[in-house]
Amino acid sequence: MESIWLLVQILMINLVLSGDNAVVIALASKNLPPKQRKQAVWWGALGAVLLRCVLTFAAVLLLKIPFVQAAGGVLLFWIAYKLLADDKDDIRMGETASIWKAVRSILAADFIMSLDNVLALAGVANGDLALIVIGIAISIPIVVFGSNLIVGLLHRYPLLVYLGAGILGYTAGEMLLQDSRMGILLSSLMPQVHGIVPILLTALVILAGGFRKLSPRRT
Repeated sequence: MESIWLLVQILMINLVLSGDNAVVIALASKNLPPKQRKQAVWWGALGAVLLRCVLTFAAVLLLKIPFVQAAGGVLLFWIAYKLLADDKDDIRMGETASIWKAVRSILAADFIMSLDNVLALAGVANGDLALIVIGIAISIPIVVFGSNLIVGLLHRYPLLVYLGAGILGYTAGEMLLQDSRMGILLSSLMPQVHGIVPILLTALVILAGGFRKLSPRRT
């Protein structure tokens, strides 16, 4: 059951954090004929899976260094906050006249935008490479082929974004506790609340990000 829950978390994180990637994929292939568009999406999906796996494996190794995992947790908390607080600008892309130009655009976008995804996946999976591969292999094709649907769902059901941000906040707290040095430091400084740090960060990111997101509407 624990592995299933981790896989659900990986899928949710990928779907919520891949909204921008989905838009780029749709834009990169929109000017191609239908047959070439499908080929570009297939090759782009395959390349994105391989690229995400390599980057995540590298992140898993780096997070084993003392204090690096804690720094990753802080960065992931900030990513979760920005996910709620920011209204992202529309992404624009030039014309893509061939399959390979579209594929290059998809891969370039996935590489540039993958920091949040990779960091979150490495934190959630806690070194379980099998779960990482399965999660990426399932979620990226969903993102690629359902790009327009995903963007629509995220706009139509904002609760999905809050849920994703909450998972990221919880993961950030776990990364702080699992760091070989920071975990010991936190347990000595805050023994009473040490075990509930992930829950506290989950609540904090939802409250702070949600307040920041809603506050402009009141002015």
